[in-house]
Amino acid sequence: MADAPNDGDKVFRALSDPTRRRLLDRLHMKNGCTLTELCVAMDMTRQSVTQHLGLLEDANLISTARQGREKFHFLNPVPLHDVYERWVRKFETDRLALLYDLKHHLERREEMTDKSASFVYVTYIRTTPDKVYEAITTPGITRRYWGHENVSDWTPGATWEHIRANEERPVDIVGRVVQAEPPHRLVVTWSAASKADDPDEESRVTFDIEGQEDGTVRLTVTHDQLQPGSGMAQGISKGWPLVLSSMKSFLETGTGMDL
Repeated sequence: MADAPNDGDKVFRALSDPTRRRLLDRLHMKNGCTLTELCVAMDMTRQSVTQHLGLLEDANLISTARQGREKFHFLNPVPLHDVYERWVRKFETDRLALLYDLKHHLERREEMTDKSASFVYVTYIRTTPDKVYEAITTPGITRRYWGHENVSDWTPGATWEHIRANEERPVDIVGRVVQAEPPHRLVVTWSAASKADDPDEESRVTFDIEGQEDGTVRLTVTHDQLQPGSGMAQGISKGWPLVLSSMKSFLETGTGMDL
């Protein structure tokens, strides 16, 4: 009997189809699309698009979120980053980084008039909800997989700081705790420390932590209220997949990635 496909197999299988790659490209261009929007963009029937989206969701390459009656689809690059770390980075790190930065710069479109941009990232970790919540809120743990310490008393209304774990200990990110329901949910505001006084630069991060029947934890990180095209939005699109991969590695093996 054939072995069940692992996560990497599902990712490669999902990416093997050009239609599914086009759907991911579409979500890269406009993250957070309804099924109707994707059908129009792809010029395909709802049934066909739904089938492709199902395979992408099964590979964890997209995530979904409901807002009222609408269901929105978001690109979830965490599995792609895992594949990159396993199959690409060790071979071509420096060269690919330069090419990526050049492409990103050439495609950049400054659009700073609203805060409609959002990202939703999902990862599955073989651990418990308590340990995931602890990993987000305990300075001595966050420094081991994030390279920063998240410092607060984590009560609603309290401030929090994201402090780089080196000798200088600069504060990179600041915010306040909006909601804290351990071990299942944490909501915080998020601002660069240098722009903390500008409300237009403030965004929001929500951590939803759900235990699964198979003994894993589904961690969903939603970063919204971002300015489209802003430096923060661009940094987040690269940063969260790396942080979540490192957290998963730390909680499952005891060793995070070198951030």
